[in-house]
Amino acid sequence: MNTIVQGSTVNPRVFETPCKITVEQSSLHFHAHVELPEEITMEPGDKVRVHGKPISIPFGSREVFERTATVTRAGPFRRLLTRFAAYLDLAELYEVSFNAGRIK
Repeated sequence: MNTIVQGSTVNPRVFETPCKITVEQSSLHFHAHVELPEEITMEPGDKVRVHGKPISIPFGSREVFERTATVTRAGPFRRLLTRFAAYLDLAELYEVSFNAGRIK
């Protein structure tokens, strides 16, 4: 059974948890996904730092690794700032226009 340590006496918004990393490198897929335990919900502005050696796998393979991650919860200001920045990034997508004529 995995143990989750919620908070610490130094900083209650920082804790360590086990995580699973799935890495795939092939002609169809090139990704790395980090999965935290189900009871941990990430919110805007939160950070995750995975510990351990850098991962390198051969081309054409898919591997799963068990590691430890440190989760840092964002404070109210950081959370608000992240939501605002995301809104502005989304608004950039709205500024796309389509012109029926040729661009000169």
